[in-house]
Amino acid sequence: MLNFNTLTAFSSTYCISICAFLIPANLIATSSTIILTLLDRPAIAIWQTAGIASFFALLMILHVFAWFMIGVVMAPTYILLVLGSICLLANFMAILSHRHFALRT
Repeated sequence: MLNFNTLTAFSSTYCISICAFLIPANLIATSSTIILTLLDRPAIAIWQTAGIASFFALLMILHVFAWFMIGVVMAPTYILLVLGSICLLANFMAILSHRHFALRT
C-alpha cells in the first residue's frame, strides 16, 4: 500500500535532486519524441520515446502534486506543473499525429 506521507517526505527532502534530474530528462526525452516524429521514424521508436518521456512528465506532475499536498504554493510549483503538462501533451500529440499521418498514407 502506498503511504503518501512517506512519498511527500521523500519529495520534500530530495526536491533539488528530483528536479535536477526530471527537468533535463523531460526536455531531452520530449525533444527526442518530437524529432523522431518530424523525421517520420517508425511508430515503435516514437512509442518508446513517448512512453519514456511521458513517464518523466508524470513523475514531474506527481512531484508537484506532492508539494501542493504539503501546502507549497509558489511560482516554481506552477512552472514545473506547466512544464510537465506541456511535455505530456507534446508526447500524446506526437503519437496521435504519427498515427494520423500513418492512416492517410
